[in-house]
Amino acid sequence: MLTYTELQGDRRRLLALTGLTPSEFGLLLDSFARSYERRYPPDRTSAGRPRQRRAGGGRKGALHGPGQKLLFLLVYLKTYPLQAVMAELFGLSQPGVNYWLHRLLPVLRDALDDLGTLPERDPRAFGRDRPPRARGPRLIIDGTERRRQRPKNPEKQAAHYSGRKKAHSDKNVVVVEAGSKRVGYLSGTYVGRAPDKGIAEHEGLAYPPGTVLHKDSGFQGYEPAGTQTRQAKKKGGRPRADRG
Repeated sequence: MLTYTELQGDRRRLLALTGLTPSEFGLLLDSFARSYERRYPPDRTSAGRPRQRRAGGGRKGALHGPGQKLLFLLVYLKTYPLQAVMAELFGLSQPGVNYWLHRLLPVLRDALDDLGTLPERDPRAFGRDRPPRARGPRLIIDGTERRRQRPKNPEKQAAHYSGRKKAHSDKNVVVVEAGSKRVGYLSGTYVGRAPDKGIAEHEGLAYPPGTVLHKDSGFQGYEPAGTQTRQAKKKGGRPRADRG
């Protein structure tokens, strides 16, 4: 069984399983613990009723303590295994895994919001609310794709079929700051068949003035107003510079 006590001193394994170094995990853990107590006060039961005995009494669960809860959630989000696999890794039943995922995901969102690390979701606010700079920012736009279970409905099956390796997927477009590698914008979720350029155009994303936008061939022809775009050529060719 995976435990935070065992992994917190093992940088290589923690990074591989969660995507975070021990120091990054610790920073998030502090905010996560505060968010958990705020959302689920210790003097209340899981149903929201006043407790009849003090918090912490009774049998200790498999996800005892905020460190174990955060480890459980990040392993799931990083590796996306079947819930049956998560049950084996953390000593839970499959329904228990489902329960904890739904309970903990809002807590993680609150924690990331408190830390100011959530990406912008409003395409207009992304360009409007950023602090002014002497030079425009260097940004990278790309499409992300994650596999999902094949829908039973034939129409949904066709829409979510990505066309590669018989995979059904959901897609998002992200905009990343080139220097900090921070995800500054996350689009809505689209079906796997949707093209990257089509998603970006549908979002109507507004960029800060003077933006230099790096893109790949999936965004060929995407030239948003007020930006200079850079598209790398394949086989080691020079980057291509376009003007929006």
